[in-house]
Amino acid sequence: MYDYLIVGAGLYGAVMARELADAGKTVLVAERRGHIAGNVYTEAVEGIQVHRYGAHIFHTNDERVWKYAGRFAEFNRFTNSPVANYKGELYSLPFNMYTFNRMWGVVTPQEAEARIAEQRGEITGEPRNLEEQAIRLVGRDLYEKLVKGYTEKQWGRPCRELPAFIIRRLPVRMTFDNNYFNARYQGIPTGGYTAMVERMLEGIEVRLNCDYLERREELDALAGKVIYTGPVDAYFGYRLGALEYRSVRFETETLDTPNFQGNAVVNYTDAETPWTRIIEHKWFDPPAGEDSGKTVISREYSSEWKPGDEPYYPVNDERNSALYSRYAELAAKEGRVIMGGRLGSYRYYDMDQVIGAALEQAAKELKA
Repeated sequence: MYDYLIVGAGLYGAVMARELADAGKTVLVAERRGHIAGNVYTEAVEGIQVHRYGAHIFHTNDERVWKYAGRFAEFNRFTNSPVANYKGELYSLPFNMYTFNRMWGVVTPQEAEARIAEQRGEITGEPRNLEEQAIRLVGRDLYEKLVKGYTEKQWGRPCRELPAFIIRRLPVRMTFDNNYFNARYQGIPTGGYTAMVERMLEGIEVRLNCDYLERREELDALAGKVIYTGPVDAYFGYRLGALEYRSVRFETETLDTPNFQGNAVVNYTDAETPWTRIIEHKWFDPPAGEDSGKTVISREYSSEWKPGDEPYYPVNDERNSALYSRYAELAAKEGRVIMGGRLGSYRYYDMDQVIGAALEQAAKELKA
C-alpha cells in the first residue's frame, strides 16, 4: 500500500512525487505515455535535444522556483529572441525598436511612440474583442502584420470573434532589447528536460504505459490518496460535457544542413502559411548541436482539439470557464483525490507556475 498514487509524470507530478518522497511518504507514479516528463519531454536526435511537444523555455522571477529547478539540472544561458516572418519580411519579437524600424523606418523611441499613439486612437471606448484590444495596444500596422494572422491560426477563429482578454497586454519596448521574456531567470536544462525530470523521480517507482482512467479501480486500491494531473472532465467521465482545448500538431524532420533558419523560433504571422511557427531545436542549446552537420526542425500547426488529440491550451472563454467551475465543485467533493497541473486545473501554466503550484500543494499536504 502506497501513501500516494500520482497520476502523470509531468512536471507537476514529478515535483509532488519528489517532495512527498523526501518527506518519507511512499509514492507510486502512473504515467499513460511511454515516457516521463509530460509535454516537456526531450529526446536526443543527431546529438540535438528535440522538444517533442513544442518549445519549452524556462523563465521565472521566482528565485525559490529557480533554485528548486537548479537542484535537478544545470541551465544554459539561452535567451528567447523569436523572429516574426510576415510574407518574407522579418521582424524582431517582442515589439521593440528593431521591429519599429523595420515597420516604419523610425529610428528614435519618440518617433515609434508617436506612430503607435496615432494608430491607437482608431479604437474608442472599451475594446469589444481581441482585434480592438490589440489595435488599442499596438496600433493597426503591428496588428495586421504580426498579430492577426498568427492569432487566428492559433485559435481557429477570427480575431473579431475572440474575447479581448486573450491579449491583455502585448510587450512593447522602446529599446533594442530582443529578450522576449521579462524574467530575471531564463534558460534550458543542459541535456534536456527529460534528464531533469529523471532526477526528480530518482528512487520513485514509475509505471509507464499505465492509463489511470482505464485501470482506476485497480490503481486506487494501491494508495491512500490520489494526485491526479489529467483532464478534469475526463476524470468525471465528461458527465457535465467536454471542456474545449486547442491542440498542436508537429511535423518534425531531420535535415542534411547545419543551419536551417539561424534561430530557435520563427513565427509565421501571415494567414496563408499553414503553420504557426518553425522550431530549430539545436539553437536551444547551441554547444550541444554545433558539431552536428544536421539539424532538426518542427513545424507547428494549431488545431481544434478532438478526442485522441493531446490537449494543449484551455479555451478559457465564458462558457468553458463556467463549465470548469462546475467540475471544480465536483473535484472539491473528492475527499482522497487532489487535482492539479495544467489539465487538472484547466488553466495554462508556465513551467515555473507548475513547479510553484506543486510545491505549495505538497507543503499543504504535508501539513495536513
